[in-house]
Order: sequence, then C-alpha cells, then structure tokens
Amino acid sequence: MNSEDFLRPEAVQGYLQLSPGMRVADFGSGSGEFCILIAKLIGEEGIVTAVDVRTEPLEALTTRAKTANLHNIELVRANLEILGSSKLKDGSQDRVLLANILFQSNKKGDIVTESARVLKSGGSLIVIDWMKSAKGFGPPDEYRIKPEELQSVITEKGLTFESNFNAGAYHFGMVFKKP
Repeated sequence: MNSEDFLRPEAVQGYLQLSPGMRVADFGSGSGEFCILIAKLIGEEGIVTAVDVRTEPLEALTTRAKTANLHNIELVRANLEILGSSKLKDGSQDRVLLANILFQSNKKGDIVTESARVLKSGGSLIVIDWMKSAKGFGPPDEYRIKPEELQSVITEKGLTFESNFNAGAYHFGMVFKKP
C-alpha cells in the first residue's frame, strides 16, 4: 500500500472543475481537507461554504484557514438530513461536494435533496465515497453503497449523471449535473 492509494484532494481536483469566483458548498466538510484546496482554487472572489454537523471539525477548519491566510471560507453547522439546514439559498451554488459523507447516513436521499436544492441550474454535484470491499480500510461494508445504487438515488432527485472518476484505490467518484 502506498499513499497514492488514499483519497487526496489534489489528486481529484480536476474533476471538481473549479474556477475563480465560484460558490462551492462542501457538505460534511469535516476539518476541511477539500475546503482549503477549494478556497485556493476559487480565489478571494469565490466562496466555499463548509457545512458539518459537528462543531470540533469546523473549529479546526477555522484555525487551518487562518494559518493559510484564507478569508473565503464560511462555516455552517447543520444536519444535512433536514431540508434547508445548510442555510444556503436555493440555486446559489456552482458546485456541491459530498466527500465521505453519504456512507454515514441512512437518509442519503435527503442529503442529495438538500444538495440539489442549493445547486444552480447547470451546477455540478460531485460525490466521493467508499467502495464496497475496500480491502479492510474505512467503514464496515454494510455502511457503504454501490456506485450504481447511489447513482439511482441521485438521479431520482432530478440530477443527471455525467461521469465516473478515479478517486483512489478505496473510493469512487461521480459527477452529476442539475438541469
């Protein structure tokens, strides 16, 4: 096993298709591995909103952002299984990222509904999650969902499947568009 096998934000940044000035929501941001990278890529004229249900990771992200001299990260504590909890306006985001969050929820469809609500028409939902049977790493298999099952959940919410991408040896990645 080498470090290239694990999910690294830099390795998948091209699939996020980010440009300066974008508005991006990182749902389930944790301590912000993706947020820091996104904030740099979208520049000071863009905004990344880090949304997590836990306070401690958001506090850690605040420290990381200050250390990196980034001022374009907003923090929201929310339960994404509740529609409207992200406090983001309808159709306000160019991208929504769901990285390693859906395996944790029995209400995947509700999280996808909130994601679709905040996406602009033409915006993208980027999903990265654990593959089943990932050689003993990560959460138990019963918490994971097969990509094709997740694709069905997401397309049922009105988003269109665009593509799969390689997110490392233990994760899968998919891109969806909002019509």
